[in-house]
Amino acid sequence: MPQSELTKHIEALIFSSVQSISVQEIILALTAALSKEVIENQVFEGIDYLQKKYADDDFAIELVNLNNGYQFLTKKDYHETVNQLQLHRSKKKLSQAAMETLAIIAYRQPITKLEIEQIRGVNSDYSVQRLLEKELISINGKAETPGRPILYCTSSLFMDYFGLNNITQLPQLKDLAKDENTVGMPEE
Repeated sequence: MPQSELTKHIEALIFSSVQSISVQEIILALTAALSKEVIENQVFEGIDYLQKKYADDDFAIELVNLNNGYQFLTKKDYHETVNQLQLHRSKKKLSQAAMETLAIIAYRQPITKLEIEQIRGVNSDYSVQRLLEKELISINGKAETPGRPILYCTSSLFMDYFGLNNITQLPQLKDLAKDENTVGMPEE
């Protein structure tokens, strides 16, 4: 099969995937669908072609490497337009409590529910349950402490949703602090 035809299959797989799709998943799907072994270099060649193709200003989308996979996303110039649509369709917003819980899990993972509750100062059962239902967090085993409490961490959907390749890309406190938000006189 010519590379151009294989690239169309790769494009179809990435387009139809709800979440980012890894190179290995692409290889498995293509090998099964085409009844022919597909090698990694062929997939990377197709991805490279697609990234160059969608980098053109004629397209409102681009092919992005996210969470060790690939996904089509809207270019930044169109985020506000798409955001307006999402706001109208959004019926499943996260509450303030759920957002706080998600932030704690993201920065302190893996973490137990008791540790989350100690940080927030309130019961977090409902928030943790909602985040699990929305698949923004996942269970990451059990702690080696008495009672063996469940450990929670962020999911790959969280990584896709926030456009991260790994958790180290989360903003750090020093990145968010601004001089106008400080109280008192600066130290000399």
